[in-house]
Amino acid sequence: MSEPPSRPPLLVTCTPTQLGVFLECPRRYRLTYLDRPRLPLAPPTALQTIGRAVHRALADWWHLPVASRTPEVAAGLLDDRWSTDGFRDADQARRWLDRFREYVRGYVAALDPLAEPLGVERTVAAVAGTVALSGRIDRLDDRGEELVVVDYKTGLSPPSDDDARTSMALALYAFMAERMFRRPCRRVELHHLPSGAVVRWCHTEEARERFVTRAQQIVDDLRTATELAASQDPGVRDAAFPARPGPLCGWCPVRRHCPAAVGAERDPWEGLDDEDRPDAWDGRDDATALA
Repeated sequence: MSEPPSRPPLLVTCTPTQLGVFLECPRRYRLTYLDRPRLPLAPPTALQTIGRAVHRALADWWHLPVASRTPEVAAGLLDDRWSTDGFRDADQARRWLDRFREYVRGYVAALDPLAEPLGVERTVAAVAGTVALSGRIDRLDDRGEELVVVDYKTGLSPPSDDDARTSMALALYAFMAERMFRRPCRRVELHHLPSGAVVRWCHTEEARERFVTRAQQIVDDLRTATELAASQDPGVRDAAFPARPGPLCGWCPVRRHCPAAVGAERDPWEGLDDEDRPDAWDGRDDATALA
């Protein structure tokens, strides 16, 4: 008697953000995306507040009529999107608003308001093997023969060529955009507003595919860990998603729920005037629940 055909593995849906969290700390991944009921996250840091306000203001700017796309309007949009969340007090929030208002004004002054992007805050998605990838691109430019992924950076340390070259998220965004629009998309750019620097990288098809393969491998590990974590034994669950304690524990949004966390919890406004500030979680987070 012949064996019944085996069922193909189910698609696992995930975002580049989720893959990054799992690589950085599997325990943080489990506490953030898997455990139910959902755990309350720490309040946003000032760096996150800054990043989110800038991203939203720039998205709003591109949605305006062309005649309204001026540097002064962009600065006003930042005012509308600004929040005091994460700052020490209203005075500190005001000072940083003043600073980033100038950054946004200067950045927008160098843009061509007629160069309509193909997408702003654009969601892209593609299937690779048993992985259903999705994510949101800050800006997707149509440069004639190719599409270009643009990612805004608001951390105070300028990015390097290596940041663009080694970013799995950017490579996966380019892969998804090319699949969705059926046009070449291998170039990625980091636009750093505080310095005005633009860091560019062009992936070869082979290099980009290596990132896709790596994403599939991470999802395989994630699938295995999730199956083990279904056990009711807390020891098994913890072993499946081990903690990786380190300097970023103080900034982790779920550190209050993690006994393995080391060091003191950092104040949300720390890092603004410190050269050792962590920029890992600045800006908005496009993470969505793993299905």
